[in-house]
Amino acid sequence: MKKLIFYILFILFFSSCDKLDFLKSKKTEVRNEPVIASVGNINLYLSDIEGVVPRDIPSKDSIILVKSFINSWAKQQLLLQKAEKNVSDVNNKEIDLLVKNYRESLYINGYKENLINQQLDTVVSDREILGYYSSNKDNFRLNEELLQMKFIYFGKDFIDKKEAIEKFKSNTVEDLEMLENLTINFKDYKLRDSTWVTYDKFLLKIPPFRYTSREKLLKKSKFIQKEDSLGVYLVAVNKILKRNDVAPLSYIRNNIKQLILHKRKIELVREIEKTLINDAIKNNEFKEY
Repeated sequence: MKKLIFYILFILFFSSCDKLDFLKSKKTEVRNEPVIASVGNINLYLSDIEGVVPRDIPSKDSIILVKSFINSWAKQQLLLQKAEKNVSDVNNKEIDLLVKNYRESLYINGYKENLINQQLDTVVSDREILGYYSSNKDNFRLNEELLQMKFIYFGKDFIDKKEAIEKFKSNTVEDLEMLENLTINFKDYKLRDSTWVTYDKFLLKIPPFRYTSREKLLKKSKFIQKEDSLGVYLVAVNKILKRNDVAPLSYIRNNIKQLILHKRKIELVREIEKTLINDAIKNNEFKEY
């Protein structure tokens, strides 16, 4: 145990002094470095716990972290060794096959991803997005209500309350601009009502409406005033879309872009695989018997 504590303190010293390069020797079959724990003939070396201890933490906490890491490592090794002794030859072959398939998949998928990153056209035009949307509208049915609304929220001690209410009720550009000049005094606001928000986000923004019936809120309203213990809410609901309505393009634009890119990616992978087979046949690397 004294030896373990010595090595732990040794690590802490070099970590705090930014000298971890000393520990970064490459692992070889014969590792000429201190062993800090072992299970059977498997050793845990000093460099194996590099990065376990964050810098600038108390030595006492660092020692606890290292001990916890060592115990976890020991448990894993003990379980692994028990499992290896008790696994049947049949199960062992299945495991080896799974490992082989997983390793091959990692290589293949990594190679494909590199080719995709090099060759995939990621520019999606507005025309493509609109075309996809028009052809697949039935796939974009809403499963929640959407609202276009504007609102402001100010404290009860706000001195320009009357002016804010008047400007909020107005639909003129001039009054909207004047209202925007007052926003520095608002606790929260959203003055442009072209953005769609979900009903749930609407309730999060305006807590007093949580106690109002869903049917009443999901109606167009030019002006609603609500108050709570902290302030006053002014709300105007411009448009509403119900469940199963077709989602507006502006709301799902990014989703459609990702769908188009995913489709391109699938087509590119097919083309890569087709070219790979054809080239292998042409170069006499692939033969069927």
